Amino acid sequence: MMKAIIATILAYVFIPFGVADFTKNADDLLENQVNNGLVNYEAIANNPTKINLLYEEVGSASLEGISDEEKKAFYINAYNIVTIYQIIQHYPVKSPMNINGFFDKNEHKVAGKSLTLNELEKEHLLKDHFDARAHFVLVCAAMSCPPLASFAYQADQLDQQLEERTREALNDPKFIQVDKSKKKVRISKIFDWYKGDFTKNQASVLQYINQYRTEKIPESYKVGYYEYSWALNEQ
Repeated sequence: MMKAIIATILAYVFIPFGVADFTKNADDLLENQVNNGLVNYEAIANNPTKINLLYEEVGSASLEGISDEEKKAFYINAYNIVTIYQIIQHYPVKSPMNINGFFDKNEHKVAGKSLTLNELEKEHLLKDHFDARAHFVLVCAAMSCPPLASFAYQADQLDQQLEERTREALNDPKFIQVDKSKKKVRISKIFDWYKGDFTKNQASVLQYINQYRTEKIPESYKVGYYEYSWALNEQ
């Protein structure tokens, strides 16, 4: 009898967590703790139960038998949740760059695999589910990152959500800084760091940007980069 009880408990403990449940729970946290792209880290740190559970769900999620779009949405949500979790583990902190190994050394369990944030982004999202628009929804906890959405990404809405967030970022005058008088435009260093992603199907970064711009930037404009702010994206 005791063996049967123990077996039942162990079976329950090791049941992989469903991606749909994780998405719903992530959506709830983001809706309540993100406003205008900024995160209420203090409130999350004061009551970390939800972020701790979400982090566990990221690790135990099963990707068996789900579609590519579901995997893609999961990896985006997982990246953003792991980022918030890691900040909370060191809160209060002024920047993710003040946390040693934040992107490239600290490993996290993601669907049963131990990954750094860089590995999650480059090896499991961009490599297997390439979409340059992902750069506008993966948020690195810094002010110069694109704004964090106050919702989780859903597989059945993913293309629309990616399109809307990309258009929002590329029409934001703080993110794309156009100076008509000097015929110059200053853009995020993201376009420098990941230039190959943006020019994979376009001749230039500016052509990629203009696909999503309401007001196109003339190709003759000189392109430069503004200083990237790593200050925490905190409310």
